[in-house]
Amino acid sequence: MIRVVLADDQALVRAGFQVILNETGDITVVGEAANGAEAVEVTRRTRPDVVLMDIRMPVMDGIEATRRLRDLARVIILTTFDLDEYVYAGLRAGASGFLLKDALAADLVAAVRAVAGGQAVAAPTVTRRLIEHFIDTAAPARDTSRLDALTAREREVLTLVARGLSNGEIAALLVLSEGTVKTHINRILSKLDLRDRIQAVILGYETGLVAVD
Repeated sequence: MIRVVLADDQALVRAGFQVILNETGDITVVGEAANGAEAVEVTRRTRPDVVLMDIRMPVMDGIEATRRLRDLARVIILTTFDLDEYVYAGLRAGASGFLLKDALAADLVAAVRAVAGGQAVAAPTVTRRLIEHFIDTAAPARDTSRLDALTAREREVLTLVARGLSNGEIAALLVLSEGTVKTHINRILSKLDLRDRIQAVILGYETGLVAVD
């Protein structure tokens, strides 16, 4: 059973999501929060697998709450617009992806299942578009020292991941099997202490490994 906490200052949004998730049979809502501070407290108490986190909430916003919870649960940012500077900040804070609030019920369920399984819920190409839109003003000074842990091949794979290529596309370009590419990506995530592919895309841009067009 996948355990979920809902964090949104709108009770109707929480209620709607709860009905959808609790009807699946393999997902259960174990807690709710109306602001970021409550989200942190409820998550620490209930230890869910996934937190659905609104960005704009009173007391503490979803970005700070995500930052505090990144080691306790996987977070999906809820947003009204996909090109939102707060979504970018949420991803940098450790979220495993983002979901539009008006997403279809099937997409909501699929996102929760994917994130609970260790995947990201925003396609790398969408993440790249978001990053390119905001990185000039939001990115910190570049620090490439983290990349020293990677082999030349791993740097090459990370670069292609950051450009939004799929495993199949990377395999074809580098003349490797998809299994080998997946192994490289897993090693990259492990060496750089990254949770998922989205974090790899962000790091690729922030270290200058990939430049904004």
